[in-house]
Amino acid sequence: MPNVREIRKRIKSVRNIGQVTRALEAVSASRARKAQQQAMASRAYAQKAWEVLVNVASQGGAGRALHPLLEVRPNPTRICMLLISGDRGLAGAYNTNIVRVATTFARNLCQENCSVQWISVGRKGRDALLRMGQPVIAQFSHLPAELTITEVIPIARTVIDEFLEGRADQVFIAFTDFKNTLSQEPVVVNLLPLRPFQTDNPVLNTYIKREPTVTTEGREYIYEPSAQEILDEVLPRFIQLQIYQAILESQASEHSARMIAMRNASENAEALAADLQLTFNKARQLAITSEILDIVGGVEALREQAQAVVRDMQEAYLKTAAAAR
Repeated sequence: MPNVREIRKRIKSVRNIGQVTRALEAVSASRARKAQQQAMASRAYAQKAWEVLVNVASQGGAGRALHPLLEVRPNPTRICMLLISGDRGLAGAYNTNIVRVATTFARNLCQENCSVQWISVGRKGRDALLRMGQPVIAQFSHLPAELTITEVIPIARTVIDEFLEGRADQVFIAFTDFKNTLSQEPVVVNLLPLRPFQTDNPVLNTYIKREPTVTTEGREYIYEPSAQEILDEVLPRFIQLQIYQAILESQASEHSARMIAMRNASENAEALAADLQLTFNKARQLAITSEILDIVGGVEALREQAQAVVRDMQEAYLKTAAAAR
């Protein structure tokens, strides 16, 4: 058993860590509340924009598309994955889960004669991809907490250029979908071409986000002055919106996961400090008992020594008295 001094130092260290985790929990709770409000405020608009995109894409008919961003390329062999993760850790399995889902999806999508390139949003995802030897063609990090659409424009521009210039036949976005404070789900969404992704692969269907059912029948859009001019302006903005909403969902999920992780860490620190305090009390009691036993043993030894001296003196006295007679 460690001595009392070592246990006291461990108790102090654990309590200091608990204070830090409680402070981080409070900060994450405040940020999570703001991120959740921001994600919820734009979610309905993003879903309606997706519905409009699906309807616009369905008007092209077979063999033709109204815009290059709506063009479905047969047998895609060049895949681009936009991975959204966090810049910091201390969020439980948040970063690990989204990286695992994204890489598993890419591995099952590209079986043969297919290549995957990555665009990373967040330092943790970038570092994980580089450790795995994945090609990262662009990376964005340190996005502001109060995210605006302006910060998303460079990301969207990179994705659109990769698709339009033929370096990517299909673009997916992997992010963590916010459900509630206790539940966040890593998902993958087809970003380009702007059409719902359909596959018979059960593994891919496990990770693809289930979009709300969209009715495309009986809807026709009239463009003024022309479809090309309108779509040139609208479609890039819709792509920015989809990326913007995905980042908001990821930020809300990250702060919620960090808040829960720090709460669990604080509770574990309290439990560990209580266990160490019990061990400290036992060690202290053992030390006090040992000291008492040492004192009692010393007193007993002195008593025996004193008795031996008295006996020796009595024997010497008797010998002296006998010699005097």
